[in-house]
Amino acid sequence: MDVSLNYGKKSLEVSLDKDWKATLIEKQNMPIIDDPVAAISDAFSMGDDSGSLEEVAKGKSSACILICDITRPVPNGIILEQLIDRLITAGIKKDRITVLVATGLHRPNKGDELLEIVGSKKVLEMVRVKNHYARNNEDHITLCTSTSGLPIKIDKRFVHTDLRIVIGLVEPHFMAGYSGGRKLVIPGVAHHQTICGFHTAKFLEHPAARTCNLKENPFHEFQIEGIRKLSNLFAVNVVIDEKRNLSFVNFGDIEKSHALAIKYLKQYAEVKICQKFSTILTSAGGYPLDKTYYQTVKSMVTALDILEPGGDIIVVSECSEGMGSDEYLTAQKFLFKLGEQSYLEWLKSHEFAEVDEWQTEMQLKPMRVGNIHLFAPKLSEKDKKYTCVNNISDLNAMIRKSIEKSVNKKIAVIPEGPYVIPIFVKENESTGKHPV
Repeated sequence: MDVSLNYGKKSLEVSLDKDWKATLIEKQNMPIIDDPVAAISDAFSMGDDSGSLEEVAKGKSSACILICDITRPVPNGIILEQLIDRLITAGIKKDRITVLVATGLHRPNKGDELLEIVGSKKVLEMVRVKNHYARNNEDHITLCTSTSGLPIKIDKRFVHTDLRIVIGLVEPHFMAGYSGGRKLVIPGVAHHQTICGFHTAKFLEHPAARTCNLKENPFHEFQIEGIRKLSNLFAVNVVIDEKRNLSFVNFGDIEKSHALAIKYLKQYAEVKICQKFSTILTSAGGYPLDKTYYQTVKSMVTALDILEPGGDIIVVSECSEGMGSDEYLTAQKFLFKLGEQSYLEWLKSHEFAEVDEWQTEMQLKPMRVGNIHLFAPKLSEKDKKYTCVNNISDLNAMIRKSIEKSVNKKIAVIPEGPYVIPIFVKENESTGKHPV
């Protein structure tokens, strides 16, 4: 059996022995929108209970639009042009419109990369397009103090505007349940202290802080608490298929519209599985998600629910930009030095997380259950050491070794990696569609 895994901008072909019992875990076929430009236009015209785009823009003199950074393949080009044109028609002058890249604590996107995510030279020439810098104290204002006692500080450019719109890709997220919506604001344009304050072990180790779960999820609740302090806040939500085709788009109140997008995605992205596996082959999602090892960690965590204790998660990732930020590499080096248990105890001891160490903490979750093997030939040997997992050069040999070790010919294959979430259910409890 030949399988194709998302890998970089192309794919990685892997041949499995015909006598292995392979279970391919993929989204159900998603309907594709034939005319994305028209669908986006319709979404703006229909809106929700709040009204159309023109109605919510009426009487406003300024607008700030948040877009995802390079880690999310959002079709901003066909969204922003329409959005900005219609805001101008509604009476907002183009020099009073700002597009802000919601970087969180990721690096800024500039030059060709900025053009790639904006998707339109016209937009770059028409309005201000800026990156958010979480470490610039003067750029932020305290919105409120959360019930947990943590100040929620947000970029002033987003707070001090009449109309607020976020454009987000709705996909499973291994901490916050689902991405998009409120996540564009917090952590997207939040101050670094706010981001580090709710990425601590207090939040991460909570059992509800997991993929595809919003109920009692402390990440989600913190984000919602913050955005509810902002009025005139709306969202454009998109869902795409494995080939980056547009499958769903809507516009409206940030909470209500985001919830509808999640409802749509759940039926495709969540796959109920009636068995666990000692061998799981998955990808880091392909470009742009697998540009760094930092983002690759997501694929290890999202496969966890169907992993047999002591089993193997084998991940393929291009890692074309190496490990990620310098801060993240520092966290990985500290894990390498301390070991898993001592590192976790250290994490629990401080009130604010160090930048990007939360990804290292999330890696601990699958490491507690089984073994992680990484096929990332573009990583340097020096960097491979600090992944703190087993680095492999022969993918097929590792798969065979895992199968032989488990004395079990079953293997789960997840070509899209973290974009598809296998959820284990006992066979007599499986009431959803297409349990495997």
